[in-house]
Amino acid sequence: MLPRERVFAALEHREADRIPWGEHSIDYNVYEDILGRETLVQAKMKETQAYWDGRRDEVVECYKRDRLDLVRALEMDIVFVGGVAPKGHRPEPLEKLDEETYRDKGGNIFRVSATTHDLMPYERNVENYTPPTIESLQEQIDKLDEQPLGDPEDSHWELVRHAVAEMKDTHFIMVTCGDLSFPGFGATEEESWMSLVLQPEICTKIAELQGKRMVREVELYAQLGVDGIMPCGDLGSSTGLMASPEIYCGMVYPWHKAHSEAAHKHGLKILKHCCGHTWPIINELAEVYDAYEAIQGTAGMDIGELKKKVGDEICLWGGIWHEHIILGDVEDIRADARYAFEHAAPGGGFIMGSTHSIAVDAKPENVLEMKRCRDEWGIYPIDPGRFV
Repeated sequence: MLPRERVFAALEHREADRIPWGEHSIDYNVYEDILGRETLVQAKMKETQAYWDGRRDEVVECYKRDRLDLVRALEMDIVFVGGVAPKGHRPEPLEKLDEETYRDKGGNIFRVSATTHDLMPYERNVENYTPPTIESLQEQIDKLDEQPLGDPEDSHWELVRHAVAEMKDTHFIMVTCGDLSFPGFGATEEESWMSLVLQPEICTKIAELQGKRMVREVELYAQLGVDGIMPCGDLGSSTGLMASPEIYCGMVYPWHKAHSEAAHKHGLKILKHCCGHTWPIINELAEVYDAYEAIQGTAGMDIGELKKKVGDEICLWGGIWHEHIILGDVEDIRADARYAFEHAAPGGGFIMGSTHSIAVDAKPENVLEMKRCRDEWGIYPIDPGRFV
């Protein structure tokens, strides 16, 4: 079977010739380890600096070359792509305070993460924060239909067009897109979470604005010729939902459902990325989406139990622990694969992947072991007797 045929089989709960493999995010070190060359793809602060230096075209060419080459090298089935900075993009560099610390013109402080190497928000200047009002949000909602949808020929979609032209005949092309998580607001993170309870009317209006934006954008994704979209928005932490199931069902779920219905209307599959503990709303996620990606084992999301509960409704995508890819060894990868393949793969409805992403410090031998397990053990019908 072709890679895209495998993915469609999994999404339609049919057994393919073997388990498909895909990821929603892979950091630069994996490209360099597997392809044997430097890259600017998801290269964290190095990529940020390249944009500051005016090297936008070099960054985009790296994405066009290295993203597709890595998918081919690992024999993955899904090509994940998204928008890129438009032609001529050259953001003004932030003020450098020391080797790890930067400040923008608004007085917000950013630091380079020692773990991920990203330039991350560190300290927010709350003095200039202006909270939204129902009136200001409604004004934005009323103007949505007047705004142009966007042009699929725009340079922002250069990577997506390239992937579709080069690989859609053989692979499943998936574009990552905006999503709606819990729609709080505030000058601080604490205020944002409290607003869901203290000012639900405004939060509901924020959800409406973002939800309607998401639904409108689906038509553009369909024009790009992709096979599916992946809304990326986390709803859970490692210990539970970030807010109550009631808040999810009241503010968020209606827009997730509308987004999915729009995708299906345009012939697109919709594959949800969501980290954290989501058991309290798993039935709603299974009802809405074609696939659920990440499935964080460390948050109690046991993929075998999920298969029993919702495996007939939604394709499960994950199984190999993110933490083991970074901190473990090949035996950990094998143990993850054995469990996921035996308990989630039979009958179809399963895609192998990390329980989050293949991130900075991922060990190349562990990534290659994922491939070996899929290639040798992931052949249908699944036979645990091959798991050696």
